[in-house]
Amino acid sequence: MENATRSTDSSVQSVDRAVSILQILGRHGARSVTEIAADLSLHKSTAFRLLATLEARGLVEQATSRGKYQLGYGVVQLATGAARGHDLSVVSRPICQDLAVEVGETVNVAVRDENSVVSIDQVIGSAAVTTINWVGQRTPLHATSAGKVFLAFLPEDERRALLVDDLERFTPHTIVDVDLLEKELDQIRLQGFSVTHEEHEIGLAAVAAPIRVLNGDVVAAVTASGPTFRFDDDSIPGITEHVLTAAAAISERNGHPKQG
Repeated sequence: MENATRSTDSSVQSVDRAVSILQILGRHGARSVTEIAADLSLHKSTAFRLLATLEARGLVEQATSRGKYQLGYGVVQLATGAARGHDLSVVSRPICQDLAVEVGETVNVAVRDENSVVSIDQVIGSAAVTTINWVGQRTPLHATSAGKVFLAFLPEDERRALLVDDLERFTPHTIVDVDLLEKELDQIRLQGFSVTHEEHEIGLAAVAAPIRVLNGDVVAAVTASGPTFRFDDDSIPGITEHVLTAAAAISERNGHPKQG
């Protein structure tokens, strides 16, 4: 029985290491056996055996650079199969439902469309005082928590092209000074989330965090929003923690490696 348990543990470890190799090749491109072994703190012979198994199943292949490996066409086949039933709103909904229960507020998943944010799914929390359906509605990048998440993680040249000098003011709290907005975006990049208070609508506050894919790109944002009287200094840290956890879980379902 003990030997069987050890064998099972060893098999699970091998699977975990093999998946890690695929994620490394997905993020960094072609890598040598030595580089992969170093990335995973493995003996070179162990890394080679794992690569040989993956190569036999078509999941990795020898790159044109001698001695290096890259993802194989077998991965493309798997991705195609996943894509048939993969819709971000479907993937994220169970997590958003849990988030709405935890924070009691309205939860949305939003994507960027040029200079706007579009909500693609919504879950109403138990404490929500509104039943407004945000799905399909377009809101501005610079005045919403989700929009600021997208702006913060865009390449600088693309972000600068969107932040023009005549940003629209929606409330007295909307930040329309580009330099001030850039400072806030710097902070969002550092902390990994965005908080807005009455910047798009009076009485409304929100917290948003990025949803990422395998290579780290931000493809969407998850937000929790509600009245400002419930989003105060005491409640925001807890709400933020739940939103960050949800964003990480959705990102993991989208192929982004689990952090920590």
